[in-house]
Amino acid sequence: MSIKDNLNTIKSKLPEGVTLVAVSKTKPNEDLLEAYEAGQRVFGENKVQEMVQKWEDLPKDIEWHMIGHVQRNKVKYMTEFVSLIHGVDSPRLLKEINKQAKKHDRVIPCLLQIHIAEEDTKFGLDKAELDELINSDAFEAMENIKIVGLMGMATFTDDKNQVRKEFAQLKSMFDELTTKLEDITILSMGMSGDYQIAIEEGSNMVRIGSSIFGVRNYS
Repeated sequence: MSIKDNLNTIKSKLPEGVTLVAVSKTKPNEDLLEAYEAGQRVFGENKVQEMVQKWEDLPKDIEWHMIGHVQRNKVKYMTEFVSLIHGVDSPRLLKEINKQAKKHDRVIPCLLQIHIAEEDTKFGLDKAELDELINSDAFEAMENIKIVGLMGMATFTDDKNQVRKEFAQLKSMFDELTTKLEDITILSMGMSGDYQIAIEEGSNMVRIGSSIFGVRNYS
């Protein structure tokens, strides 16, 4: 099936109100343009340099989402154009985004990444760290970032009950956060293998790559 067919198939399964982020990391511009021609405008990358290059080369009405782990020294390269940063996993990173956004006179929307998986390899804040961050004076003083929601990745496992439980846990934290911060609208959870469960548990943004573009090329 073509990229266009894959996109249309996935979109037909998404309920209204769920945003599809096409995860285009490692994919050539031709593949992104094929998705673009099929109407896709939101793309997710996990490496800053690769995203910057694509932003320079591709149509300017694309919304670029940074979905990977972000190193603080790379933030400055994307602050001019990035639409949403998914993986904000520390106060120090948030502070750097705020600093760089100020230079471009921008307010950058961010998602706080929550650690819900049982694997140690995943990044993210726990519940206590989340509470501490949003109640801090430093957070209150950041005028060039806007926290708009939460992001999380479930454990990579065939146990659907575990995945469901982890997504439900994130949804509960999301619901609680909506009572504390006014701009909370996005719950980004679910990838190619588990996005249907994520949507059932309340996700309104899914990050799908291989089901659209085929298996990734890491060579």
